[in-house]
Amino acid sequence: MMKDLSKLGKILGPRGLMPSPKAGTVTADVERALREVKAGRVEFKNDKQAGIHIGIGKRSFTPEKIFDNVKQVIDTVSQAKPASVKGVFIKSVYLSTSMGAGVKVAI
Repeated sequence: MMKDLSKLGKILGPRGLMPSPKAGTVTADVERALREVKAGRVEFKNDKQAGIHIGIGKRSFTPEKIFDNVKQVIDTVSQAKPASVKGVFIKSVYLSTSMGAGVKVAI
């Protein structure tokens, strides 16, 4: 199916709509994938410096909802800390818009 869909890559790609097997948006079990998304499944990226990039809200969210999402992300990342890692696991947190400057958050 991806072979046929790749013809639309120039249209879907720039809009961020191109499905990817790596991101989990291409699957044979569509029903399970939809359940996961509706349940709140979130994708995140990390960079070479071990920074985690994750969307925590949208413009329409209230400040309380964004705060709850930030708290949940920090708690989840803290719980996923491997036992072999010693010391401080989360050193700093920055919040920014998609293309804006980051603002340091006290944790």
